Amino acid sequence: MSDYLEIPEFEDSIPFRTFLNDGMTIVYPHWHKEIEIIYSRKGKVNIGVDEDIVQLEEGEIFFFPSGKAHYFLASPDSERYVYQFNLMLFDERILRVSEDSLLSLFESGEPLSRNWPQSLAQKATELLVHLYEVEESKPVGMNYLTLGYLYQLIGEFYLHLPRRSTPAVSTKRSAIQHKDTLDMLNQVFEYVENRYREIITLEDVAKFVGFSPYYFTRFFKTNTGQTFMQFLTEYRVNQAKFILANENIPMIEVAEKAGFASVKTFHHVFKDEVGQSPLQYRKNLNKP
Repeated sequence: MSDYLEIPEFEDSIPFRTFLNDGMTIVYPHWHKEIEIIYSRKGKVNIGVDEDIVQLEEGEIFFFPSGKAHYFLASPDSERYVYQFNLMLFDERILRVSEDSLLSLFESGEPLSRNWPQSLAQKATELLVHLYEVEESKPVGMNYLTLGYLYQLIGEFYLHLPRRSTPAVSTKRSAIQHKDTLDMLNQVFEYVENRYREIITLEDVAKFVGFSPYYFTRFFKTNTGQTFMQFLTEYRVNQAKFILANENIPMIEVAEKAGFASVKTFHHVFKDEVGQSPLQYRKNLNKP
């Protein structure tokens, strides 16, 4: 099975998310531009990276740099916290003076916490637990708290994260290998973001990126794990969810603003994707 691009769906206004997976949640080989950190909350977690299987002991941490392919095997009686964030959270034009770039920090740093100084492993664990607790409780000022903990974590990594014992050749090769693909997919995503309210055909997008429809179909499915039309539908449904949560407007306007050709189509597609009608979805959001 080839590695596919995962596109994390961030629910809040900042490109960060954290969630809990149990040990029987199997994740197939994939990669993404976001940094991903794993904290083994309970039991042993089996991670596939490169040609190796890494077994995280309870309480250990592992991270994946941008573009690093990885997967998760069945790990009975375990739980893991997953953290994903985009490096655009940190404005390096302002923040970075003489340090390595954040990309280099994660590419060249030792990803497994059992090889870190004990003080770093302990501090990182505290910060990761705080990040998860903030996401769960959603207190007033949660974005400030989230950013504060993330900045502390990055600072600790700059100060104390050891370099890999062997050069990260495979990581860099992986990032380079995926860069052109990621750039091409970003063009597609921007095209959809700017035109999702219009009629969009597969032929239109293929022409925009300079591919034949046949090649584009294979390229997109191979690298995202879904067809382009599935992605477009999912994008429009997510837009509709946002509108339903934030605007009290008639369904015909919701459908139009989300890019659906008619209310009938909108209702049918939304119910198929979400499992409930748009009206029921809005009612459930407004329940005390």
